[in-house]
Amino acid sequence: METFKHHFIEKESDVTIISESNSAIQRAKESFFYQRNILEKFLYKNKEFLTSFSPIKVDSNDQIIKIMMKASYLCDVGPMASVAGAFADIMVEVMQQEGLTDYKPAKIALVENGGEIAINSIQSMTVGLYTGLNDLNLNIGFLIEKSDCPIGIGTSSATIGHAFSFGDADAVTIFAENATLADAAATRVANVVKGEDIEKSINKGLDIAQDIIGVKGVIINRENKVGKAGIIPKLIKIEGDTNSLIKKKLN
Repeated sequence: METFKHHFIEKESDVTIISESNSAIQRAKESFFYQRNILEKFLYKNKEFLTSFSPIKVDSNDQIIKIMMKASYLCDVGPMASVAGAFADIMVEVMQQEGLTDYKPAKIALVENGGEIAINSIQSMTVGLYTGLNDLNLNIGFLIEKSDCPIGIGTSSATIGHAFSFGDADAVTIFAENATLADAAATRVANVVKGEDIEKSINKGLDIAQDIIGVKGVIINRENKVGKAGIIPKLIKIEGDTNSLIKKKLN
């Protein structure tokens, strides 16, 4: 089935949407700006929700606030640890809404927001995994099949990107029921992968990941050592030049 891809950047958000339906892509983009406006207004009045590294209970009927708050409590992190995944989840949901007469729900819906990914698709999708400037996994990806969906994929790193981490992991990738949870869980696990004993730190992260309700699987990479646990989608090799993959990620 032919798919279309749309990419846009809005302030801190770097978003890619993939679907067989251009109208679904447009709906997803509209929902992003709608939800971002809600979140910005909320954060202006609730500064602690923006800055806290711990869960916060707030009174809100807004979907994005509620799902971020739930994920933060499940993972014991601040609510903003799940913000990118929350946008991705809501956008995929909008793309596949039933009951509206003027369009058909998308059969293929993928949203990637700053590395956090939400997928619900009848067609298999390939997702690449980037784990930093080391000897492992630079050309590794996952085949997300219909049986894996819906799925959320979140990655946190102390060495890649601009997100804050208390740990030392090159990459923690979480596979979960949704992207909001995967995003928050990746932060939680990455925070504990630290210390001189690399293997011990990885095992600690794996244990914590498996204790989070809704997490399906986890892969942790630190200094050329890898640990994994739970249910992981099918691993595949991503064809392409490693150097170009690195440049694309870092530029």
